Amino acid sequence: MSRNITYKSAGVDIDEGNRFVNLIKPMVKSTFRPEVLTDIGGFGGLFQMPLEKYKKPVLVSSTDGVGTKLKVAFMAGNHSTIGIDLVAMCVNDILVQGGEPLFFLDYFATGALDPEKAADVVSGIAAGCRDAGCALIGGETAEMPGFYKKDEYDLAGFSVGIVDKEKVVDGSRICKGDVIIGLESTGLHSNGYSLARKVLFDMMNLDIDHIPEGSEKKISEILLEPTKIYVKPVLEILREFDIKGMAHITGGGLFENLPRILPVGLKASITKGRWNIPEIFSIIEKGGSIDENEMYRVFNNGIGFVLVIDSAIADQVVGRLKENGEDAAIIGEITAADKESSGSVTLNG
Repeated sequence: MSRNITYKSAGVDIDEGNRFVNLIKPMVKSTFRPEVLTDIGGFGGLFQMPLEKYKKPVLVSSTDGVGTKLKVAFMAGNHSTIGIDLVAMCVNDILVQGGEPLFFLDYFATGALDPEKAADVVSGIAAGCRDAGCALIGGETAEMPGFYKKDEYDLAGFSVGIVDKEKVVDGSRICKGDVIIGLESTGLHSNGYSLARKVLFDMMNLDIDHIPEGSEKKISEILLEPTKIYVKPVLEILREFDIKGMAHITGGGLFENLPRILPVGLKASITKGRWNIPEIFSIIEKGGSIDENEMYRVFNNGIGFVLVIDSAIADQVVGRLKENGEDAAIIGEITAADKESSGSVTLNG
């Protein structure tokens, strides 16, 4: 006797999908700005542009994921903060050009939807959006049986921001003698996890619940510390001071990200020891016998975001950042470079 096959028997449970939507509705609504014109569940999110604040508005967009940091979340069974990372990776990039993030959309894909686990992920996304001041106005939940491993999922984020054309920060005015201000990171953020996992779990054979010497946190808690969102304190600085260039220190570290904003004929000179480096970087460096240059090419090494400004206002900017709760310090300066060294970063000290 034959029986009718259903979508549920093929691996997709529509009822569980609907339950997931109901679970996340309060989280999503908590991020809404006055410009949001649609409720949850529409085919598209409507957002009224706040054009009255801008003379020549320019949209800034960014998309990103969180890489293999997801593997740590799977190992630890902790999914409540990974969404913050997803938002941070996008909105910090928008901030680099002086943009204010307006709204965010997410993509969550899994083999079989676990509504509670997915809701934990969205709770982090909502928290990140609130921190960045942007609205979570849309998302896609894709249930794809047979495509992902059991209990695993993937994430992608998309964000749109706005900046006045006359106030776009692009690094073009950076010149010799300008100083580099570093804003400290909260740890690895969302980059270098393939190397970190190789060292910590394969080479050092650490357990996910291992507590490093001198720490009160498990290695899982240290690795899952969310990427810092720099939006609100840096937007405050932009309203008051002339910022010539900014960089989000992600994959590639200071060596790869800072040169992206330097004009031809200039290089960045960074002085070590001027900021605090979280202990996790030393654990990875020693545990894997990793060369210092490789550490700076892969990880942020304690600096998550940088500003380039005129030296005359450096102390004022650092002071204001500290007033806004940021651990900030002058970490280097811009110097002249010949053809071979143009656009490079050197470490001193």
